[in-house]
Amino acid sequence: MKKILSRPESLKDNQMHYCPGCGHGIIHRLVAEAIDELGVREKTIAVAPVGCAVFAYDYFNFDTTEAPHGRPPAVATGIKRTNPDKFVFTYQGDGDISAIGMSETIHAANRGENITIIFVNNANYGMTGGQMAPTTLIGQVTETTPFGRDPKREGYPIHLCELLSSLTATTYLERVSIYNPKNIINAKRAIKKAFQYQIEGKGFSLIEVISNCPVDWGMTPLDSIKWVEEKFIEEFKLGLIKDKTEQI
Repeated sequence: MKKILSRPESLKDNQMHYCPGCGHGIIHRLVAEAIDELGVREKTIAVAPVGCAVFAYDYFNFDTTEAPHGRPPAVATGIKRTNPDKFVFTYQGDGDISAIGMSETIHAANRGENITIIFVNNANYGMTGGQMAPTTLIGQVTETTPFGRDPKREGYPIHLCELLSSLTATTYLERVSIYNPKNIINAKRAIKKAFQYQIEGKGFSLIEVISNCPVDWGMTPLDSIKWVEEKFIEEFKLGLIKDKTEQI
């Protein structure tokens, strides 16, 4: 029988230990496939923070370093500026990138750093037990919002792509998801495009990937996928937010 699909070279042959139904494994594969197809594995450096994303260095088969919570864009900036020939990306969750790391994210984007950010948005703090994140939906129950997020008390969900789109220096921003095969294919297209833009020196790109977190949401994997489709992407609309190269 002819083998038509195999493990990407950019993924280690390790068993993943993410929770059942978690989207990180799918996103890891999409990132790895894009890197293999672009032929940049040997010059890739990834930056992972605190949170579920911290496990990335156990699974990616290229150089990966860890940054303090929220600081990957700053670390990636230093790596890229001192090694401009390297391919540098960060892999971050919603609590990391839009809470403690919001300042680093905005300023790296505002400077137009030639790095790529893969932003996994699952609307809660996954690693620490499911507390409210900046992206938690109105009415969503979490460990710290047991009666649901109330905008009068906790504010509104932060839409990071739209926020960054107002900055002159941002090049490419797109929101995708992985809740079905069609969206998985589209997510890979966006990730690969963002990587290609860095290779071409076009500046700052961020891909937001809407993902499910069934364990912390208190759902089965199937119900979590339904919730993404029926609730999550109603708040966080999928699609291209900005592509400066297409506007020229």
